[in-house]
Parts: sequence; C-alpha cells; structure tokens
Amino acid sequence: MTSLKFADFDVSRETFERLETYLALLQKWNPAINLVAKSTIESAWERHFVDSAQVFRIAPTPLTHWCDLGSGGGFPGLICATLAKEFSPETTFTMVESDQRKATFLRTVARELDLNATVKSERIEMLEPMKANLISARALASLPKLLEYAERHLAPGGHGVFLKGVSFREELAESLESWRFSHEEYESVTDAESVILLIGDIERV
Repeated sequence: MTSLKFADFDVSRETFERLETYLALLQKWNPAINLVAKSTIESAWERHFVDSAQVFRIAPTPLTHWCDLGSGGGFPGLICATLAKEFSPETTFTMVESDQRKATFLRTVARELDLNATVKSERIEMLEPMKANLISARALASLPKLLEYAERHLAPGGHGVFLKGVSFREELAESLESWRFSHEEYESVTDAESVILLIGDIERV
C-alpha cells in the first residue's frame, strides 16, 4: 500500500484521496454557505486541514465516541474522522452543527468519504448528554462556555480538546474562577500564537 505524507502522518493513498475529495467539496460549497472565511479558501489545506489534524495526534486513546461541537465546515471533527478511518476505525464521531445548510454539507462529506460519523443539527445546549469520551471545538466559544458544554456532554473520565488563540491564558484564568480541571498545552504547528488545550477532570468549584 502506498503511503503519503499529511500533517506528519504517513497516510494511505485512500486516506489522502479522501482528504482531497473533502477539499474539493469545501471549495465547491464555500461560495454558497461560507463554511470558512473566503480569504482562507486558497490556503485551506494548511489553515484548516493540517490545523485540524494536529488535534487527532494529541487525543487520548482508546476512544469510542468523539463529539465535535459547532462543527461548521468540519474542523477539526471531520478531518479527525477521516484519519480515524485508517488509524482508529473503532471510534465513532458525532458532529454538532445547528446551521442546517452546514449540517447538510457535513452529511455530504461524511457520506462521500464513507466516514463513521453522524451529524446532529441541534443547538449544543439542547442536546441530550452525548456521553462522549472526547469533545472538540475550534473557534466556537470562550473556554468557560466550552467547559459548560464539556460538563454536559462528556462521559466520566472524558477530555475536552480545544484550539485556542493568543488570549488562551486569560481564558484559563477566567475559567479557574468557576471550574477545577487539569490541562496540558500543546503549541500549534500552524500558528505560533495559538495552542491546543487538552482538558480533563472537569468539575465546578
């Protein structure tokens, strides 16, 4: 089987082709429903695909249920689901996206790529608890709000993995006023001012 490089992963040709199909769908749909900023569509492979793939690398294993909140164009959730099809096929993914048009896009990608993923087009706070081992989010909300979502939708012992920008230290400090949690910081490979936070042991103060 031929292997190709994607975000420091040695992926099969089949995985690489799925990612290329995803990119083509993103470029096709984006003008109509604004899945990502127009200014980033030409650099989507690095700005969105590689940025999302780094989340898969730090996710604790094994995982049975991964829930991606506010999925939008599928970042990071559907990228991670694409990698999981090769590296962690037992993991099921749930994408949560209240915008019906974006949810339709997510379902289209999941179907075209034959991913182990479903889409719920509901508001996060209205969903029944998802009991996920891991929840992820990118550019969705402040960390205190994400911790509220995590408390609701994580199974015991689960983790949250959140991509955060330059203000992440302020968000951590604010969160510690109302929450206790453990956390690890991982430097982003695509933005020197950004980090990925892996958070566990979440409980209210």
